[in-house]
Amino acid sequence: IGEDVKPFTPEKAKEIVMSLQQPAVFCNMVGDWPALHWNAKHLSAVLDGKRIQFRLGLKTVDSVPQFETRCSYLKATLEEFLAWSCGQPSCLSGPFSCYEHSKYWAYADYKYIARIFEDKPEIFQDIRWSDFGFPGRSGEESTLWIGSEGANTPCHLDSYGCNLVLQVQGRKRWHLFPPGDTSFLYPTRIPYEESSIFSKVNVASPDLKHFPEFRNTTAHVVTLSPGQVLLVPRHWWHYVESIDPVTVSINSWIELDVDHEARVEEAITRMLVCAIKSAENPGDGDRWLNPTEDEATPHAVNLQYLNKAVSAYFKCQKADVPEQACSSS
Repeated sequence: IGEDVKPFTPEKAKEIVMSLQQPAVFCNMVGDWPALHWNAKHLSAVLDGKRIQFRLGLKTVDSVPQFETRCSYLKATLEEFLAWSCGQPSCLSGPFSCYEHSKYWAYADYKYIARIFEDKPEIFQDIRWSDFGFPGRSGEESTLWIGSEGANTPCHLDSYGCNLVLQVQGRKRWHLFPPGDTSFLYPTRIPYEESSIFSKVNVASPDLKHFPEFRNTTAHVVTLSPGQVLLVPRHWWHYVESIDPVTVSINSWIELDVDHEARVEEAITRMLVCAIKSAENPGDGDRWLNPTEDEATPHAVNLQYLNKAVSAYFKCQKADVPEQACSSS
């Protein structure tokens, strides 16, 4: 195959993405994407001193997952982040000065590209998910992740869609577990985040005394390198860790028809979590909600979510069920 010929047509790539039930790494699919040049130095120049929020955690590995509720947060420029991650002495002042580079990692995670670069919409076209059979999907429907060595996301599954992840700079190690391993991963909804179900197990250092069933899991471990795209199928658990000094990745969640049912479940979960939280001591709030959730939403708002989710679910069911089957269902 010539260097500029991609191994899959957009139609074939989409067929794989929508039907494959195992994680897969696509190679040689994004060689002509301008986004491949989005290393942290390039992004620092594009952001031109704009401050973004970083999440900081300890590099020491504990048997308890480092949930986002246990992390510190600060705002800094990418320039300050890069100087700190290189261990430059200039970081004795500035936002990272309280966090020794040898002891902490930093992660600008889950940044909506449409929000971060809202004044530079032309940059959205650097990302071309059309090569995977999703025409019109660009950076506008994608998120950006920039981390230092050790930066990680606790093991969780996403309630909606499947996930395509492009590695741009550095390498990340993914520990993936199939949906069938769910009960062995001790799922929890606290900290609560809409659309994420966390595992109580720190899969990087499992406490088998407290979580003996974790022994029954089957981890699929993959190290994702620059230029590769990982497919995370629906409801696969994943723990992700940066293993190079600076990592940059871009992802997009692909909606699926089954998401309508998941949205009903998520709306009910939100209602229950908010109801229980409202009966709690207000001072305990930070242990319940993930920092990605601004606040507990009122019951009336939660009812609206549920009504909309149920309506969308039934509308989708009607569209899918042929006329003659309607009476039996």
